[in-house]
Amino acid sequence: MESAEIRRRWLRFFEERGHTVVPSASLIADDPTLLLVPAGMVPFKPYFLGEVKPPFPRATSVQKCVRTPDIEEVGKTTRHGTFFQMCGNFSFGDYFKEGAIKYAWELLTTPVADGGYGLEPEKLWITVYLDDDEAERIWREVIGVPAQRIQRLGKKENYWSMGVPGPCGPCSEINYDRGPEFGIEGGPAVNDERYVEIWNLVFMQYERGAGEGKEDFPILGDLPSQNIDTGLGLERLAMILQGVQNMYETDTLRVVIDKATELTGVRYGAAQGTDVALRVVADHMRTSTMLIGDGVTPGNEGRGYVLRRIMRRAIRNMRLLGATGPVVAELLDVVIRTMGQQYPELLSDRGRIETVALAEEAAFLKALKGGTNILDTAVTETKSAGGTVLSGDKAFLLHDTWGFPIDLTLEMAAEQGLSVDEDGFRRLMKEQRDRAKADAKAKKTGHADLSAYREVADAVGETEFTGYTLTENESTVVGLLVDGVPSPAASEGDEVEVVLDRTPFYAEGGGQLADQGRIKLDNGAVIEVRDVQKPVPGVNVHKGVVQVGEVTVGASAYAVIDVRRRRAIARAHSATHLTHQALRDALGPTAAQAGSENSPGRFRFDFGSPAAVPGSVLTDVEQRINEVLSHELDVHAEVMSLDEAKKAGAIAEFGEKYGERVRVVTIGDFSKELCGGTHVANTAQLGLVKLLGESSIGSGVRRVEALVGADAYNFLAKEHTVVAQLTELVKGRPEELPEKISGMLAKLKDAEKEIERFRAEKVLQAAAGLAEGAKDVHGVALAIGRVPDGTGADDLRKLVLDVRGRIQGGRAAVVALFTVAGGRPLTVIATNEAARERGLKAGDLVRTAAKTLGGGGGGKPDVAQGGGQNADALDEAMAAVERLVAEAA
Repeated sequence: MESAEIRRRWLRFFEERGHTVVPSASLIADDPTLLLVPAGMVPFKPYFLGEVKPPFPRATSVQKCVRTPDIEEVGKTTRHGTFFQMCGNFSFGDYFKEGAIKYAWELLTTPVADGGYGLEPEKLWITVYLDDDEAERIWREVIGVPAQRIQRLGKKENYWSMGVPGPCGPCSEINYDRGPEFGIEGGPAVNDERYVEIWNLVFMQYERGAGEGKEDFPILGDLPSQNIDTGLGLERLAMILQGVQNMYETDTLRVVIDKATELTGVRYGAAQGTDVALRVVADHMRTSTMLIGDGVTPGNEGRGYVLRRIMRRAIRNMRLLGATGPVVAELLDVVIRTMGQQYPELLSDRGRIETVALAEEAAFLKALKGGTNILDTAVTETKSAGGTVLSGDKAFLLHDTWGFPIDLTLEMAAEQGLSVDEDGFRRLMKEQRDRAKADAKAKKTGHADLSAYREVADAVGETEFTGYTLTENESTVVGLLVDGVPSPAASEGDEVEVVLDRTPFYAEGGGQLADQGRIKLDNGAVIEVRDVQKPVPGVNVHKGVVQVGEVTVGASAYAVIDVRRRRAIARAHSATHLTHQALRDALGPTAAQAGSENSPGRFRFDFGSPAAVPGSVLTDVEQRINEVLSHELDVHAEVMSLDEAKKAGAIAEFGEKYGERVRVVTIGDFSKELCGGTHVANTAQLGLVKLLGESSIGSGVRRVEALVGADAYNFLAKEHTVVAQLTELVKGRPEELPEKISGMLAKLKDAEKEIERFRAEKVLQAAAGLAEGAKDVHGVALAIGRVPDGTGADDLRKLVLDVRGRIQGGRAAVVALFTVAGGRPLTVIATNEAARERGLKAGDLVRTAAKTLGGGGGGKPDVAQGGGQNADALDEAMAAVERLVAEAA
């Protein structure tokens, strides 16, 4: 049974049994404590935590997930993968243990011909929590599973929680016996490789307190309502239904392995080492494709770093398998064609995905080249010092800075006859991981501060936003926090967070900055609102300062936004939509939105592009935008279902989470986007849009910054003034400025070259005098002295070598010249062959001089260069060099 069919049967089964089918959320987690979605229940987390009331009593989904903590195990075990699909069914206060168990058994054991998965009941083993007698009874008495195939396990294996105070409960896992060829018998308690877990049923019925780890926490009591959260690993079930040895040989991954073998000539199954590498390639390329598909771009932080690391591991393994050139394009093609059966958006977005992936491959191949150069230098330094072990910090630098894998460092060092301090490398890696774990643990406490907002939401419901049509309205204070703590009242000067039952204030979101303004109470109190946020869904929190009077919960209020600021932001937001569409028209669909910020009178817009946008294209985009403004197109918003919006051609932003009902903003026949922000009524209200330029903000992502309306006019007015001043200075017309200024700069450059030539000639004219003035130090001709300040390093080096060449007669010669350039002392020293035979090496002499000058230096035995910080020590440095020559001679 193909993976796509497993997915279809799952959703159909539960939909027929009253479950709402919820599409997979983006891999980009809508949760500040997570980088990526690691489990199927994450999109439903607000319902389980009580932050939001569930819109349905039961639901089902097949959720895309990414986990990377065990990335080093990928390819080595039968079931470790970074990307997987979690099939889930959920109940919010509806059915509980018996219902969940019955559904699971029915779907697994119903014959294939009747819509099930057709697993043999006698091969299914069950685990339950130690004291969960109820679950054990249901499996034994209601389902009919023999007692010998039901095992009780402890808190570590069969108890679930989120790792923080909140819902928790016992689990029951369904395991499939793969047969004696996979190990000894005895059930999942004895051998989890033979008895592989395929479905986990979580019975959320208790509330836990604070504690460490998976086992050390108290159970505080029962939850108000009992919930169900189950998860079946699609890849694990596919492994069983397709009769293969491991998840890498299932239909969606084996085709990638086959393509990798075709590209490298390595046969799968020939050796354990190459098999592991091929599995890593297959897993990581699929994960990379899915991440890019959901809008993640490679970077050095957060989820971007996760993607970069995974992609580079795949490329590196292909090189270790023998690939010498680019491989991503062909591997990506296989993944998109295969996974596109389940996720059609991969097919429609192929161009953008390829652009991002190929740019990252090119960057890594370049990094590999640079890392190789660094490694070669480190090897040379180690050998020169008489060492045989490359230091751990060098290996860590290569890994952390250049993305150089440790196994590649080991292999290349071995080719040079060196080993690597792996213990030192792994110690540094562990320190890095420990820091990351500590940071992740700290982030988990993010739930604690939201309880006050949840209480407000539970008590009075969501905040009604009136700002699409109103700029002021009557309301009531329904929640109040002072310095982050719930309070019944606040006084003049207090920093407050206010929740109103209805508000015209827009809360920051979708790239649009929040409104500012005032909240006036009937008793005369006034709150200056500086920011508005949504810490929990549906609750607008107004942050500000009490300017006058006392604020109390329950007081009547009048909310008024800063209309001038709102209109300026609305102009910027509408201009952002126009810019997005104009860029897509000019560059193609790869110019998809990757972020934005709409502030008063200006905006920035991030979009996908593998290279810089040519100035001529940016000019065309700006012209197109302003042409649209002149057409006076109406702007209107409409709420519809997500499917209707997609069919209408509305553009969605990557990484944004959308509900079943969405707001679509349409600008004439030019632009149509999903958007919850505020906009102008007609494009004529924008006045003018001026693009200031574009730049790179990461691999494959560019940023345009622009001004709108009066801000754009003021910018152009200033530019006009500058142009007028320049035309007056050069005595020409504005259109002649580029040519005239270019000519002036060329003349200036020629003059600088001429000055440099005269200066160099003057310096070299001193060579004869310096050679003739060389003093005899025990048979060594020593030409030492200070040349005019400002002499550059290149000129000083030429002078030293010229002087050395003028000392004839086979005499041993040392030339040591000093100068001050840019306020810092500089020296170049050269020796001839006769001097070197007497033990006088330029590098040794320079190190002595540079140390005296408070710096360092080095070079070859015949010529070396150094410098320092203390220009007052030049005479002392020259004396030190002379002493060293005398001692050696």
